[in-house]
Amino acid sequence: MSRGIAGKIKINSFEDIVGSVSDGVTQVDISELHDFRNHPFRVLDDEKMEETVESIKKHGVLMPGIVRPRKKGGYEIIAGHRRKHACELAGLTKMPVFVRDYTDDEAVIIMVDTNIQREDILPSEKARAYEMKYKALKHQGKKGGTSALDDMAEVSGESGKTIQRYIWLSRLNDALMEAVDNRKLSFVCGVDFSFLGGTEQQWVQNAIEEGVTVSAAQSMQIKDYYRNGSLNEVLVRHILSEDRPRPKNISIKADKLSKYFDESVSVKEIEETIIKALEQYLAK
Repeated sequence: MSRGIAGKIKINSFEDIVGSVSDGVTQVDISELHDFRNHPFRVLDDEKMEETVESIKKHGVLMPGIVRPRKKGGYEIIAGHRRKHACELAGLTKMPVFVRDYTDDEAVIIMVDTNIQREDILPSEKARAYEMKYKALKHQGKKGGTSALDDMAEVSGESGKTIQRYIWLSRLNDALMEAVDNRKLSFVCGVDFSFLGGTEQQWVQNAIEEGVTVSAAQSMQIKDYYRNGSLNEVLVRHILSEDRPRPKNISIKADKLSKYFDESVSVKEIEETIIKALEQYLAK
């Protein structure tokens, strides 16, 4: 996370979320803990999960989860999906939690806020999470548009415009969303295609699955034709098959980069850093 973004994030204290810590922690059977409905964030068996498992084996669960009672019995996890999985891998049968009787909207907002600041979130996760929180804020009486987006921006550290683009992105079909996650389709192109209907998105999906790469100029052109009511599958294929200028070979003199990178950084690492910075810039 960049220092610029980190400096803007408004992080509520744990007590702001669950109330007084003195209210107590309950040990709940892991079999009684159920995932949040439509939980948008992945729980992966990655290196970070291994570190969490080792920490739990040595020190126990240092931060209790947050759950609420389910009408069907057991508890719905609001915060703590990764901790639950780590407890299972560590061989535990119980997990410490705070039990709170949150409404649906309150639960969604807390679930999103406790996950959205992680650094390893995919565009699809962020898009669906922001979309869920936006709807919850509207249900709570927050006006749509800039009011709700400004509230979300204050917590996440991202601009309201960026959050709006992610909410639009959530309208993509699963295949196109996966293409954005895998960087086969840029974020900018994904946002353009989110304005298309389901059938039109399928046309684009078919072309991408055949190996077509899409430029921002092409996605914008397709979106404009759709808005004008004149888009069809033949036109989509024609736009995506148009010859584009060959990629330019751009070189930057070493002395211009020296103030950003020391001599120990490889050329590949410099290239990856520059590309990542440009992607973040264009996303905003």
